[in-house]
Amino acid sequence: QVQLVESGGGLVQAGGSLRLSCAASGIIFSIRPMAWYRQAPGRQRELVCTVTSGGGTNYADSVKGRFTISADNAKNTVYLQMNSLNADDTAVYYCNMNRYGRDFWGQGTQVTVSS
Repeated sequence: QVQLVESGGGLVQAGGSLRLSCAASGIIFSIRPMAWYRQAPGRQRELVCTVTSGGGTNYADSVKGRFTISADNAKNTVYLQMNSLNADDTAVYYCNMNRYGRDFWGQGTQVTVSS
């Protein structure tokens, strides 16, 4: 089994920054690959970014140039650095890991951007 725990969310003013963390535990050999998703009220969950097993990264167009995903294998933790936040970034953010043929999700962390 894999357990994921997100942290770092909160209330921030537009233009501000936050760093989210996703700590993984359980039977895992590498923290990568990993993904961050978000879900805003009344909207479907959407993919924000991914880090591949080789360390490559991919971002949704809406966050490209503002968000950065990184992974610390020694700590079994993936981070999401979010800069230049705006009201459209308000959502619950989830980390996701696909292992052993199934998806694992954290409980989510709320990010609220005030304009």
